[in-house]
Amino acid sequence: MKKIVLVFLIMFGLVTNSMAAQKSGCILAQKGKVTVAWMAYKTPAKKGVSGAFDNVKYTAVAAEGKNFREILVGSSVSIDTSSVNSKHKGRDAKLVKFFFEQMSSKNIDAKILDIKADKKIKGKPRTGVVTLDITMNGITKTTPMTYSFADSVFSAKGVIDIFDFSANKALASINKACFDAHQGKTWSDVTIAFTTHIEAILCNAKPLK
Repeated sequence: MKKIVLVFLIMFGLVTNSMAAQKSGCILAQKGKVTVAWMAYKTPAKKGVSGAFDNVKYTAVAAEGKNFREILVGSSVSIDTSSVNSKHKGRDAKLVKFFFEQMSSKNIDAKILDIKADKKIKGKPRTGVVTLDITMNGITKTTPMTYSFADSVFSAKGVIDIFDFSANKALASINKACFDAHQGKTWSDVTIAFTTHIEAILCNAKPLK
């Protein structure tokens, strides 16, 4: 009888330790705001002009989770395009009047649909693809963005084409308004990016790298 009890206690201890090990994983939490940046292109030489948006409303699907999927997929942003900031007031005023105000809505909305990780490489940032639905000018397009995660910073970058959102009128308008500065050429492709901070909390593991 004593042997049976002893075996039972050992088995119970192994199960308890296994459960504890499973529960020792980190919980991820997003910290701070989400920033949205862009780079447009002008002149036949395709010179880049970068900027961001100062007013970005982010709605998280969850404040915390066990992985990126739980805290990112389903989250959304709404961007007030009148808050465009290229660190040049004159340019920003033209972008608002001759580009964004030529569209059906002053906001650009996006929602994260999916995230897929690449194979992990020891000592390297985590990478993968995050897929979003982006709505601009009343049209929604699914857009893949490559992401990188290191030192608690999650950043993603992708490319959209203004023509995909039927924004031909807006592109022609800004090209006309900035004809000389753009040397008659404003490109339709725009690089977009977003960044957020994700930290590992409530665990004894080392911080995610």
